[in-house]
Amino acid sequence: MKVVVAIDSFKGCLTSVEANMAAAEGVRRACPEAEIVQVPVSDGGEGFLEAFHAAIGGESVSVTVRDPLMRPVTAKYLLQGETAVIEIAQASGLPLLTKEERNPLVATSYGTGQLVADAVRRGARHIIVGLGGSATSDAGIGMLRALIDAFAKHGTWDDIDALKEVRFTLASDVRNPLCGEHGAAHVFAPQKGATPEMVTILDERARKFAAISAKHFGHDCSMMEGAGAAGGLGYAFLEYLNAVSKSGIQLLLDTIHFPELVRNASLLITGEGSADRQTLMGKLPMGILSQAQGIPTVLIAGRISDKDQLQKAGFAQVECINPAGLPIEEAMRKETALRNVSLTCQRLPQLSNFNYPTG
Repeated sequence: MKVVVAIDSFKGCLTSVEANMAAAEGVRRACPEAEIVQVPVSDGGEGFLEAFHAAIGGESVSVTVRDPLMRPVTAKYLLQGETAVIEIAQASGLPLLTKEERNPLVATSYGTGQLVADAVRRGARHIIVGLGGSATSDAGIGMLRALIDAFAKHGTWDDIDALKEVRFTLASDVRNPLCGEHGAAHVFAPQKGATPEMVTILDERARKFAAISAKHFGHDCSMMEGAGAAGGLGYAFLEYLNAVSKSGIQLLLDTIHFPELVRNASLLITGEGSADRQTLMGKLPMGILSQAQGIPTVLIAGRISDKDQLQKAGFAQVECINPAGLPIEEAMRKETALRNVSLTCQRLPQLSNFNYPTG
């Protein structure tokens, strides 16, 4: 029996690798003879570097950059030949700030620009950018400023030659535009500490920046799908660097040739921290399900709602790893989550009912 395990991180609790290992342990207990294939996955946010490192190898590069409040911080990116993989949360992520420090009016994406600059200096000609978990809502202005500081001969964007031969691929499942009621400020900035008054200021600031940029370049990417990702970083990459935007999970699955990995599998196990109707809007488990090729696919999660809708979408089984009544503080403990992922997979009926062929 071949079982493929491809579980997203449980945010604030387990990485994708940890969740996969716990699931594999449970499968092994139920079916000691099973062939288990573990696939670290991410849709562009937490765990993106880890997933791509497992997929393509390469060197983990550490560099000192500026965090969202312009303090020095050590961030990492992946370099494999002429391809670099950057997870913007390494330099511009919300986890770098305390709750009291969150303020998207002042938070800057400057450090992400420094990561891009370092990768280009080391020979990267294709940069894959995971847009997820940002603390910023600056429309990428900070990132662009860092690139000007790094490469501009006379201090303006038009002076930069170093980026002309570099292509950018954005990994994100956010489809929001830059501005408006569905834009970066209105939808995402409150999660980053913005008050209603701040949201209005941020949206107007982004709108003005987009108008100036459109006049300069003769095209406007502010309404493109994904322009609002990562507080507008998506917009800056699209408008200024001619980036191409792709589904984060689709990009990863294509890179690792997922259809080949699941060939001849009897069961596929995927999951995420919280599963509900938003899962159906293109989140990672749906990306896995879309390439399951008819293989029974089980979805596990730390919290589940809208279970009937999830099952109607095609999941063979939808299981919450946590027993009813378990306090959230206990459920979020790593040791508890590892144990519950393992036990949930061990008890899957698809494993207990599997009959190995006899000679």
